[in-house]
Amino acid sequence: MASKKVQEKQDYYEMDQWRIFRIMGEFVEGFDRLHHVENAVTIFGSARLKPDHKMYQLAEETAKLLVKNGYAVITGGGPGIMEAGNRGAFMAKGSSIGLNIELPFEQKPNPYIRTLINFHYFFCRKVMFVKYAKAVVVFPGGFGTLDELFESLTLTQTGRMPKVPVIMVGSYFWKGLQEWMKDKLLGEKCIDENDLYLYSIVDRPEDVLKVIKTFYNKGKKAK
Repeated sequence: MASKKVQEKQDYYEMDQWRIFRIMGEFVEGFDRLHHVENAVTIFGSARLKPDHKMYQLAEETAKLLVKNGYAVITGGGPGIMEAGNRGAFMAKGSSIGLNIELPFEQKPNPYIRTLINFHYFFCRKVMFVKYAKAVVVFPGGFGTLDELFESLTLTQTGRMPKVPVIMVGSYFWKGLQEWMKDKLLGEKCIDENDLYLYSIVDRPEDVLKVIKTFYNKGKKAK
């Protein structure tokens, strides 16, 4: 019995060692496929919102506007807001990138992706979301979207990635979270007041573009 447990432990250890190569492979493919992307915006949001939802339509229009102003669009490659982002970029004849994730219920890539990369590991995929992004645009979503939002804010707050605009679209959806952050996070001194300026909340595609342009124009003036 003891020998069997030792063998199982050894098998698990060796499996972890081999897992490293799969992780490396995902990073290598991601860097290789995206290294040429210089001007991209990453769009996050719910996989569950349908094409008749106002946020789906807003995400599609936002992606179109971004492409017309020289940006590539990166999404998680699935349905809902991700599909809307890729669809808008595709229809505007721009660079439409999808970083799909393998899930137990199999998330299928949407048909509007021009560059598709599949990932097994969430953390590899999340690195690619922000590595090439000049801005992060977050539409309403669930746990996954909140995870992506707060990781973007945390990386910016801690200086682990260059500061980029983090833009939350849909004030009706995000205002409650903003009030909670002011009341609880700032109120309990868990964040600094300046951290509340790491993001913007807007309602129109034009405002998304304005936030991005204002951010980078300020940077040019500072130089």
